[in-house]
Amino acid sequence: MAIYAIGDVQGCFDELTALVAKIEFNPKHDELWFVGDLVNRGPKSLETLRWIKSLGESATTVLGNHDLHLLAAHANVKPATEYSSLAETLRASDVDELIDWLRHRPLMHFDDALNIAMVHAGIIPQWSVKNAAAYANEVEEVLRSGNYIDFLRNMYGDTPRQWDETLTGWERLRVITNSFTRLRYCDHEGVMSMTEKGPPGMQGPDMQPWYEISSRKSQDTAIVFGHWSTLGYRDSNNIIATDTGCLWGGALTAVRISKPKYKKFQIACEAKRAIPAI
Repeated sequence: MAIYAIGDVQGCFDELTALVAKIEFNPKHDELWFVGDLVNRGPKSLETLRWIKSLGESATTVLGNHDLHLLAAHANVKPATEYSSLAETLRASDVDELIDWLRHRPLMHFDDALNIAMVHAGIIPQWSVKNAAAYANEVEEVLRSGNYIDFLRNMYGDTPRQWDETLTGWERLRVITNSFTRLRYCDHEGVMSMTEKGPPGMQGPDMQPWYEISSRKSQDTAIVFGHWSTLGYRDSNNIIATDTGCLWGGALTAVRISKPKYKKFQIACEAKRAIPAI
């Protein structure tokens, strides 16, 4: 049995197909972990969703910000244009089934035997893995409830930028969601930068990559994440960064995480695509 973590697919289904062939994935005894952002901007979001859903228990997926955006588009909270890369998915005959499956995906996955957690973007330094799992569950419960459209209406926004246990309501759920799906940089107090997207070294003076904060409470667990294409592949600080910018003409990456020494596999992607309107 092998377990592979795969970076942001974002509708690059042809590259995904080539990658799973390269690693000789067999759903009868192997597992694929997807770091989120299955959809949007790439050419084949619908095919990507259908195929990963069809894998059943052989695939584990956490939600990314683009996956949440699809949920919001389907709920007409953030309507997609007819030119959007999500338009085909939203018109599909099985869209309701796909959306129901997607909103039942977690924000965080933890494997106790491997001592590896997977999130889309990051975990703020003030949270242990146990804390993070509990906070993720708060959002997951709302997303899986009949109240999920109200959550989507209140999900967008950059504030609060810092976690506080006394937060309640939509502000509490928003900061939890932003940590798991949008985090790149923060300071030692956990104040998040919601605008900086460049590689380390380009950020403001008080900001550091979230995984480099020395007081980070999750550092004893390996964290697999994506979201940060300008960071690229990285295996250090007990983290595995997997977003290598397939959508932007980079590569789609899989990392075998089921053995003591991680092994990387990649498929080169097309030159940068013309990105349609969201």
